[in-house]
Amino acid sequence: MSAIAVSPEAAPDVTADYVTRVQIDRSCRQTVLGYYASAVAWLLIGSLAALITSVKMHHPEFLGNYEWITFGRIRPVHLNTVVYGWSSMVGIGTTLWLEARLCKVRLPHRALLPATVIIWNAGVVWGVYEVLAGHSTGVEWLEFPPQVLGIFGFVLLVLFWVSLKMFNQRHVHHTYVSQWYLFGSVVWFPILYSAAILLPTTGMVGGAAWATTNWWYAHNVLGLYVTPMGLATIYYLIPKVTGKPIYSYHLSLLGFWANALFYSWIGTHHLVGGPLPAWIITLGIVGSIMMFVPVTTVAINHHMTMIGKFHMLKTSPTLRFVVFGAVSYTAVSYQGSLEALRSVSHVAHFTHYTIAHAHLGMYSFYTMTMFGAMYYIVPRLTRNEWSSVPLIKIHFWTTSLGVLAYFCALSWAGWYEGEMMNNPLIPFIKIVDYTKPYLVARSLSGSFMTIGHIAFAILVFRILRSSDVSMIGPTLFTSKRGMMRWRRKEA
Repeated sequence: MSAIAVSPEAAPDVTADYVTRVQIDRSCRQTVLGYYASAVAWLLIGSLAALITSVKMHHPEFLGNYEWITFGRIRPVHLNTVVYGWSSMVGIGTTLWLEARLCKVRLPHRALLPATVIIWNAGVVWGVYEVLAGHSTGVEWLEFPPQVLGIFGFVLLVLFWVSLKMFNQRHVHHTYVSQWYLFGSVVWFPILYSAAILLPTTGMVGGAAWATTNWWYAHNVLGLYVTPMGLATIYYLIPKVTGKPIYSYHLSLLGFWANALFYSWIGTHHLVGGPLPAWIITLGIVGSIMMFVPVTTVAINHHMTMIGKFHMLKTSPTLRFVVFGAVSYTAVSYQGSLEALRSVSHVAHFTHYTIAHAHLGMYSFYTMTMFGAMYYIVPRLTRNEWSSVPLIKIHFWTTSLGVLAYFCALSWAGWYEGEMMNNPLIPFIKIVDYTKPYLVARSLSGSFMTIGHIAFAILVFRILRSSDVSMIGPTLFTSKRGMMRWRRKEA
């Protein structure tokens, strides 16, 4: 196997390397922990908005007297706090740390980067306020006012500059596959976001063409923004925790370039049956089917790297979350490719089946992967360990079982909902009545997941608060650590 395929930490841990890693972690500490703490706060806010939204689906009168949390406002708040609050901020924090570690350089611009945490938070707060006040654009994934582009755009430019600077100053000759994905995400998202905002506001697109732009943006946020950050994290952490190199560097490059080539086409498969030229929709379908290539290469790489190390899932919180995310990536990608087929879309389109599919991607894959990343990275930044094994177990089992129950309930309900909607003899009210029990199951599953988020927030609060103490040994599922067992740091 080529030496370039060796994981970044596969070499023996010598003193010089250890000192370098500690120095890198210290340079990242303020910025990355700032992004992480903010991300967890937005996760809790997004979870609350999600629960309110979900309950309103089967009990529309719930909190119906408050105009600012009607369904048309609270649902976009949930979506945008999850995308731009939790997902973006945890992804940026992870990206900065991974790039510094992979390049073996300290994080530059340590006076400017902490300010970007405040700036990004200000953008999300502004956007949420505008949506709650009734000033939403009404365009899914882009409900925030266009003015927020300036705030997010500045931070994204800083992130691009910092990433480029670290790459140019790197102290290693190899380019790891994680770096490919991270740099791709950093480059692609500013282009996507700027185009999606500017094209309609300048009058260059409108009507049906605007729907095409919207789905192009929405799908590429998943495939060219959060997916590269998630896959980069998986490619780094599986070899790191298991101590094995990536199975094939060449397969990983094939997966990266195939993803870059095919994913940008696929958003239009959501417009099957819409008022668009047939070739545009067909292009989206073809791109979706071609995604079997990068997804299969990634699945092979992850599985072959884990062979002989699956027993570590019993002990490592990081590995358990990350492998759950890796398996979910394969599942959601295959499902998405099949869902693009006209015969499937004819049934699944405009149903809860699509909602289930979206959560399998954004939550089961990306969010669970980022949970695993934080379990690995935060102790290295704080020089502390996680305080409670029971809380970690609660976090994993409530989120994993919760999202699986969520996915199964809405997938089942959505498919039969679609079949009934295609039958003109079935009154629509009967379809609504059929889905109600599954929507209640959705709320219960979401509540279960929120319990896990609260447990995780408690863990994060404790480890960030305890700056003057550290814990003995890593926190594993087999540890007998209860609430807190500390030892004072040595002077």
